[in-house]
Formats: sequence, C-alpha cells, structure tokens
Amino acid sequence: MSRRLPGSAFILGAALALAGCQPWIQHDSPQGPDTTDAEPVESLAEIIFHPPLPRETGRRARHEAPQPPESPAEPEPLPPDLLGRMVAGFALEPVDNARVRQELAWFTRNPAYIDRVFTRGSLFLPHILDEIEARGLPAELALIPLIESAYDPFAYSHGRAAGLWQFIPGTGLRFGLRQNWWYDARRDVLESTRAALDYFEYLNGFFEGDWLLAMAAYNAGEGRVRQAVNRNLRAERDPAFWYLQLPRETRHYVPRLLAIRKLLTDPEAHGITLPELPDEPGFAIVPVEGQMDLALAAELADVSTDEIYRLNAGFNRWATDPEGPQRLLVPADREALFRERLAAVDLREQVQWSRHRVTSGETLIHIARRYGTTVEVIRDVNGINGNIIRAGQTLMIPQAVRSLEHYTGSADMRLAATQSRPRGGTRIDHTVTAGESLWSIARRHGVGVRELARWNGMAPGDTLAVGRSLVIWQNGDGADNGTASTVTASANRAQVAAPPAAARLRRVNYTVRQGDSLWRIANRFAVSVDELLEWNALSREAVLRPGQRLVLHVDVTRQSG
Repeated sequence: MSRRLPGSAFILGAALALAGCQPWIQHDSPQGPDTTDAEPVESLAEIIFHPPLPRETGRRARHEAPQPPESPAEPEPLPPDLLGRMVAGFALEPVDNARVRQELAWFTRNPAYIDRVFTRGSLFLPHILDEIEARGLPAELALIPLIESAYDPFAYSHGRAAGLWQFIPGTGLRFGLRQNWWYDARRDVLESTRAALDYFEYLNGFFEGDWLLAMAAYNAGEGRVRQAVNRNLRAERDPAFWYLQLPRETRHYVPRLLAIRKLLTDPEAHGITLPELPDEPGFAIVPVEGQMDLALAAELADVSTDEIYRLNAGFNRWATDPEGPQRLLVPADREALFRERLAAVDLREQVQWSRHRVTSGETLIHIARRYGTTVEVIRDVNGINGNIIRAGQTLMIPQAVRSLEHYTGSADMRLAATQSRPRGGTRIDHTVTAGESLWSIARRHGVGVRELARWNGMAPGDTLAVGRSLVIWQNGDGADNGTASTVTASANRAQVAAPPAAARLRRVNYTVRQGDSLWRIANRFAVSVDELLEWNALSREAVLRPGQRLVLHVDVTRQSG
C-alpha cells in the first residue's frame, strides 16, 4: 500500500529528515537486462524477457499520482487453483492510474506470454506461496520473480544478477547466499526464496510498512530510494512512491507488478484466460548424505538430467557441492521411487572415484583441471595440507559417471552451448592474457562490451581470468554463405600473414576413446560442437562409443601439437 503524508505533516517530516533519518545501507540492486520486443527464447536457460518500457511524456507522466479506482464491478472469484490461491493472498491496495494502465496494456496484448510464464512458474510457485504465507507477507511478492526472471532459475542479467529472484553477488552474500565453484545459492530455489523474503521483510521495516517503497528498493536499492524520499521531504513534496524521482526502470517496476495483480484479480475484464494450474507441490525435498552425481540422481528418479538441473539450478557442476546443501529436489511424483532407489545405493557409489598416480611436474591445479574438480576437493579427500604432492603418490579423485555432455545444466555445458551458437560473421577465439578486460578486448576488435559479454555468458562487469577462452564475432569478410568461419586471435602478438584457409584445413579421421565427449573432442581440435555434429550427421543426443570413427576438418595453425 502506498503511504502518503498529509500536507500538515510535511514540515515535521522535513525537519526529521534534516535532523537525520535512520541510517541506511547503500545497495546496488539487481539490474534487469535490456528490454526487447523479441519473443522470449524457449530453452533451459531462457533469456529474461520483459515488456518494453513505455515512452514517458513529460514530467506529469513521470510523477502522476494514482487515481482512485473507477468502482469496477466485483469480479467473480477465481477457482481454487494455484493462481486463485495467490489472488486470495493479495494484500496491497489496488491502484488504477495511467502508469499501471500502460503496463496492463502490454500484458493484455500478449496473453501467450502470461500463459507461458505462469505455466513455467507453476513448478516453483507452490513453494514460494508456502513461504510467503508462513511469514504473513502479501502474496503480491510471488509476482516479483515473474518481473525479475520470468520464473527462470537460470536467468542471468547484464547486471550480474542470477536466479529466480535476481540477486547480484554482493546482495546475495549479504543475505547468506553462498557462491563458489560447485554451487551458487542465488539459483537455488529454496535458498534464494528464503533470502528474498528476508530482504523484503527488512525493506518493509526500513520503509515503515510501505510495500511500494520496499518493492522499489528491491529494484533500485534502499539507499537510492531513501535519498529520493528525503529529497521530497526537504522540498515539502509527497514522499510516496508515485512522486519520487527514481531510475526509469524502477519507475516502471512497481506499476508493472500492480498491473499483473490487476489482471489476475479480474482476467475476464481484460479479455485474458488464465492457465488452470493445480495447487499442488511441484517438487519434493529429499535429504542426501554426502556428494552425489547429478546424472546418477536423474537415473534414480527416472527423469532427465535437464529436469534435475532445473529443480537444482544452484549446482554448477556435475555433482552436488561437497559442503552442501545435503538435499536434492525431485519431481513430486518421483519422490517415492527416488527414496527407494537411493536407499539401495552405497554412499561410496554416489560419485565415481578415480585413482590418480602423480607424475613428475604435476601440480594439484593441473590434476584438478584434468578431472573437472577443485584443488580444495582433492585436498579434503586425500588429507593434504598445503599444495605439496610428490611423484608416485596416489590420489583418490571424485569424477563424473557420465561424459560431460550429459550434464546439460552444468555451468560448463551452458557456457559451451552459448559460445557455440552461430552469430553470423567471423568467429574469433581469444585467450585472455594478463591485464586484459572485456572493455579492452571489445575495443580492439570493434565490438560492444555488452555483446562480447553476452556471446560468452557473462555480464559486462565480470572480471576475466588469465587463460579464459572467449568467442568474438565480427562482421565482414570471412563468412561463407552465412556460415561463421573461425580464426585465432592473440592479443599479445603482432598480426602476421596466415596461409589461405584451404591450405590450413586438413581432414582428420578420429577414433573415439574411453571417456571422450563431443565437447572434449571439439575442444581438443579447436572446432565447435556444432561443426562436429554437422560433419558426422550426429544429433546432440548422440552417445559416443569407444572405437567409433569421426571425421573432422581442422585448421592446422590452431593445433598445439
């Protein structure tokens, strides 16, 4: 509910502001991606899609106060399904003004989008509503993930915000969301929902019960909203949300939520038919002792690895984090089967173990990279203090039970899919060297920083590690009938004349070995997975078998040996 001070309270409010308000914490809020008119992409990690921000017309449109409702006829109650349950928990006052109507117009013109996002959200909404109701909070908060991520747990914005609730790294840590090589709690449905509601309870107290200011602060940061409130108080203006000078995105953020609320409350009046979604749990929470391979978990639950990753999006790799959380989410209708099969699995069989004999010159970092794990895991498993190992020493290392392409939701495979997507023009593979940044690389190659980040599954503000591989796409010569050609770039060497493309290419007949995957073979020969699939008439679901022969067309100048 929006809070408005009566005119007689302005002088007192201004005096309090000048005397010093309660301390506030500066917060860099989650930033959503650029808006676009394009249809959202249907995939495991769907691009976040927001309706375009309406064009503002002058100062009045920016700060227009809400108009009283026009006494609409009382809508018929919704059926007792998931969305009906949400509407029953709505607690904010309805608002009907030009800014809300602008947002509402977009949703009523795009009913397919409403159907799509709520159908996707039905997997997570029962849990979100359970948590909201347990705390006695307004059910409108369940709409925040729709605005932030379209209910996509893999959503990632150019502002480095991740997950359903779009936490940026710093705010995530502030509310107890761990982020490491194995696990990112910002994408964990349970943990991120807990943190988001903790944050909203804090913001509601910070703004003395004004939920509209709390929602604006979730987007823009409580420090920025507090400054806007204080600015209005000093000028003896109304400090309610509708009169504040806030970033353009935030000015549309709250009206957008109120528009969705209005549409759900009376869909028939707006010509919308809402999807019928049963109000029943979408998943079950099952305790798991120790680390577990996610491909094995999928087998035990008799579901695809895609489904396991969608429910457990916080796990970055092929297995759960050794440090926890010690549980897995499985589809509700698979809980009994999963528990029964899990009980029959020995703890030592939950991950595959490899015995590695250290050779001269090897380091823990080299070994960790070879097996797709971390130095910390190798140390913990083998009781090693420090980094010293000796030739001849035997190490036990946990390893994936399937080839890497089976772990479609892992960070590595999501990045490989992003970088392999043809963008048109000439592809350049670049290895990051010391001192480089996204800005310096983008400037050197004449591309935008935001585009470079998007091609590599990053945000413009992300830091670059030395040795990281980046994909760069340039327009101009080098594209052949729309097929991207590939060249190698190195930022620290002079440009030299290269042999003609035909002279650099050689046909290679490769025999698949034990442990090979499409990604590993493509990486070894500096080609893309898509090229490998095309040359051998394979699908992405193809399973490689030892002894199978593949054809590759490799650039000899890009091979290391």
